[in-house]
Amino acid sequence: MTKLRMSRKKAQERVTPAPVFILVEPQMGENIGAAARAMLNFGVSGMRLVNPRDGWPNSKAAAMASGAAIVIDQTEIFGSVEEAVADCQYVVATTARRREVALPVSTPIETAQKLNKRVNAGERCAVLFGGERNGLSSDDVSHADAILSIPVNPAFASLNLAQAALLVAYEWSRAGGAMPVDNPMSEIPPATRKELDQFLSRLESALDDSGYFFPAEKRAGMVRNLRAAFSRAGFTELEISSLHGIVKSLSRNTDS
Repeated sequence: MTKLRMSRKKAQERVTPAPVFILVEPQMGENIGAAARAMLNFGVSGMRLVNPRDGWPNSKAAAMASGAAIVIDQTEIFGSVEEAVADCQYVVATTARRREVALPVSTPIETAQKLNKRVNAGERCAVLFGGERNGLSSDDVSHADAILSIPVNPAFASLNLAQAALLVAYEWSRAGGAMPVDNPMSEIPPATRKELDQFLSRLESALDDSGYFFPAEKRAGMVRNLRAAFSRAGFTELEISSLHGIVKSLSRNTDS
């Protein structure tokens, strides 16, 4: 298996149930590809296009998507927003402007939380994104159940299509929609209180020998501050072991 195929397989394995992102009348293939990359970064793989200006498939979109080819390969094409959302049970429209359609408005964080609950309940959900030139029309928004309003600078409220997709996908991930990020540190057990106290006692002894605690009447307060600082750090067993080695080395050099 080639490295590229392995990368695609790994990306596919990390995709969990998520909302479908529907791009309405997108113009540039590069923007579609960039949106696909942003989606897959946060575990979203379902993309639908409504009347893409340059047709489909689009070589520029595929090139820009790079490692997110699984999003591009599975992209579905529709002739209208109505058709694109027909099988969806909850639809959110992203728009920074007021429309004639009276719908509840939520922030990206609030929307992500709502989407997360609905997707986990087995509902098919979708997020509508407008084209680069005019965004979503009032007719487009009329097919949604709610509006997602991104709090951008009112003097410059225009977001690039891929930027909007990235923001929504990120908040979806933060709400618990994507798989958790691998954290190597989670495999290393934290030091016990006993291990930390043993190290601190050794450190205090070494500092006593070096004359660090001066004047003597301030020693108690200085020790408390040291202990508080080291306690806040949240050291692992391995890190405490390394600190023991540092104290031992410094003590040996002081004695010589």
